[in-house]
Amino acid sequence: MMLVLGAVAFWGFKSGDSRSFQIAKNLDVFNSIVKELDLFYVDTINPDKTIREGIDAMLYSLDPYTEYYPEDDQSELEQMLKNSYGGIGSIITWDAKLKHSVIAEPYEGMPAATSGLKAGDVLMAIDGKDLAGKNNQEVSEMLRGQVGTGFKLTVQRPGTEKTLDFDIVRRSIQLPIIPYYTVLDDQIGYINLSTFSGNPSKEFKQAFLDLKKKGITSLVIDLRNNGGGLLDEAIEIANFFLPRGKVLVTTKGKIKQASNTYKTLREPLDLDIPLAVLVNSSTASSSEILAGSLQDLDRAVIVGNRTFGKGLVQTTRMLPYGGTMKLTTSKYYIPSGRCVQAIDYKHRNEDGSVGRIPDSLTTVFHTAAGREVRDGGGVTPDIEVKQDKLPNILFYLVNDNLIFNYATQYCLKHATIAEPEKFVITDADYADFKEMVKKADFKYDQQTEKILKSLKEMAEFEGYLTDASKEFDALEKKLTHNLDRDLDYFSKDIKNMIALEIVKRYYYQRGAIIEQLKDDDDLKKAVEILTSPEEYRKMLSSPEVKE
Repeated sequence: MMLVLGAVAFWGFKSGDSRSFQIAKNLDVFNSIVKELDLFYVDTINPDKTIREGIDAMLYSLDPYTEYYPEDDQSELEQMLKNSYGGIGSIITWDAKLKHSVIAEPYEGMPAATSGLKAGDVLMAIDGKDLAGKNNQEVSEMLRGQVGTGFKLTVQRPGTEKTLDFDIVRRSIQLPIIPYYTVLDDQIGYINLSTFSGNPSKEFKQAFLDLKKKGITSLVIDLRNNGGGLLDEAIEIANFFLPRGKVLVTTKGKIKQASNTYKTLREPLDLDIPLAVLVNSSTASSSEILAGSLQDLDRAVIVGNRTFGKGLVQTTRMLPYGGTMKLTTSKYYIPSGRCVQAIDYKHRNEDGSVGRIPDSLTTVFHTAAGREVRDGGGVTPDIEVKQDKLPNILFYLVNDNLIFNYATQYCLKHATIAEPEKFVITDADYADFKEMVKKADFKYDQQTEKILKSLKEMAEFEGYLTDASKEFDALEKKLTHNLDRDLDYFSKDIKNMIALEIVKRYYYQRGAIIEQLKDDDDLKKAVEILTSPEEYRKMLSSPEVKE
């Protein structure tokens, strides 16, 4: 009844209302086009596919967060909102050489892991249906399904001749919200928060109180690679460290219902404990609300790299025939009054691409203490940490699955390994890896060779090559492709990646985080500021006025 009334109100526009007329006219045109295609197009059209593509193109022209989910495609939306789905609980990857999907990372305690599946297992069949020729997306859809339903998965395990069968029952897969927390040196607490979907505030509170019992005197909150989730959960966690009644977020939209003010509603857990928050370019949405609010209210030092810059708020709307639309209804503004939205979707380039808002067009705002912060570019850390670029060879080693395959072979030879904190790749292990790489006839592009070739071509074009030929010959000899040299020169980064791949085979996501924290520049800076009370207070205080 409400839908009918809404439609009557919508179409009952006044004569001369050009906007309403334009909408009605274009919907009529679209309706007529579909009918003409259905009647006269040379081939029979699939109405679901054709119209869905039209809907997707229309919504994509607005922003990437406004999406349509038909009745038979609700699982992805449910996973996004609840951080859960029905499946086996594993990342799968595509092996181009084998032309099959492969188990890449089973989640701890989930059906894939508990049934005995291991990273490296090649997926051959589901309930007898051959998976050859099916891409990763198709296989993923077959693995997912109704919670409680079962199926037989056939895999080929490296090192075994015969295929293995596993009877697996799908479960509601809850991704780990806090995969790891601990007490670091100097009584510094550390909490890794991976998402704001589900109920993270409850788990965060339990972890924080547990760390308090263990005597922590300061805390690092790791929001790196946290893509966000529920707004209310971000506010709840911020409230643990901020007084009751503080305005944290204001949303502003076209209609009154989309404009709200969100305050801290409860008594805090700890107003005094020093905080450092780790962020990077994949810290987005609700993560930026938490980091930005703590920054604007001078409650935490933000460490790392500038965040993603998603300042748009989405809500869901029910549609006919069981469909749902997730659409952007407002922008959010954090305590200083700034919006962190960094991508300007209103002004697309001719090719349809969009760019970040230039720093020159951003506006200065101020924290509660008067420190300068800017809008339009995500959250800029108080302490920016330069990220080391990974070597070119490492990209190709990962892309060719050589590190993944070495880890698989390593696990076949080692039933157990040391705890993540103590595990290391030995020189003997690395020698084995290098031997495997050489036997694989590994090839990779060297950027220096490409650039030198381009420079040489340009020198010839401009008439300089003859005079500079000796210099070019000498440089070419020095830049000769040398696999042994590169594997040794970049051994530190390659060893780190091998260790990460191996450790998570035995200790899952928790182990991977421990391994990454061993040599983490962001964490080092956070510890440095938290163990320097005067510097910490100075960083969060009013800037000195120069007279």
